[in-house]
Amino acid sequence: MTTLRKKRGLLTSFTIFALLFSCTDGRTIDEPGNLVPKTVDQDSSLPSIRVNGSLLHSEAFGPENGTLIIAIHGGPGGDYRYLLNCKDLANKGYRVVFYDQRGSGLSQRFPKNSYKSLGAGAIDLMYDELSSVIAYYRKSSNQKVILLGHSWGAILASGYVGKYPNAVQGIVLCEPGGLKWDDITDYVKESRSFKLWSEILNDAAYIDQFISGKEDQHEILDYKMSMLTSKNDITGEGDFDPGMSWRSGAVIMDALFDVGEEYNSDFSKGLQNYNAPVLFFYSERNKAYPDSWAQKITSDYNHVEKVKVSGVGHDGIITNQNAWNSQTKPKIINFINNL
Repeated sequence: MTTLRKKRGLLTSFTIFALLFSCTDGRTIDEPGNLVPKTVDQDSSLPSIRVNGSLLHSEAFGPENGTLIIAIHGGPGGDYRYLLNCKDLANKGYRVVFYDQRGSGLSQRFPKNSYKSLGAGAIDLMYDELSSVIAYYRKSSNQKVILLGHSWGAILASGYVGKYPNAVQGIVLCEPGGLKWDDITDYVKESRSFKLWSEILNDAAYIDQFISGKEDQHEILDYKMSMLTSKNDITGEGDFDPGMSWRSGAVIMDALFDVGEEYNSDFSKGLQNYNAPVLFFYSERNKAYPDSWAQKITSDYNHVEKVKVSGVGHDGIITNQNAWNSQTKPKIINFINNL
């Protein structure tokens, strides 16, 4: 861990100093593309769709008329890069859709107040966006739709089918931290050790010596958020691999956590009306997700199959190639084929 942090610190210093000195040739540290990759509204070469007044980074694979699988990334504020193993499902004739949620990954950024001003409705904004993504890619009313959510994406998918219980034919969930806000906050606390948190705060203080971002300075805030990503022995993850993500979304993460805290968001609401099947994955190495926690979270679903993925942690359910090929993917294929 110490070696990893030193390497990140050296990289941070080099990057920041290079950018600070580059200001003499007319560039600024928060100029698009300097600290973090450009978003789709800044780079037209990126694949994108426009829905609900937002330009989203998005692409799809597989036959257009195949069963739709909508991959929903974690966060809030993550991106779909780490979910790209799911492209394999296109080889089975499914239409696999990826999208970075608004304010996340390489999708368009918005001010924090654009979420906070909606109050509890900020969560509805995310549901409406998901509805629009489904509508954009769906070719007919007979085309089946499956939601495949990981972490925050699994929470969002659960809340969505609670609100729209007849909108999809099945959901695949990978370790949602919780559905009720108290459970979500309890999981976050359990999955972060004091030692890890102390190291993150030290990293934050180090970076703050060089750059600090105001509320809506997305480039700076996203960069700082990505630099604070660490190995987590509790959730069973290895050293952070920067190749697993494009860009963090710090503002939307902060805004949605504020909304959850203020309005006590409940993503289990309405799940009693959802009667389609649920395939629920959790991991062996996530110490914050024992069998008892999986049982507690799955108690809100009417028809659920639980699968414990051996040998991996939280992200490895999908990112670990061996686990994906031998455990997760075959279960997903069997689940969809039996719908």
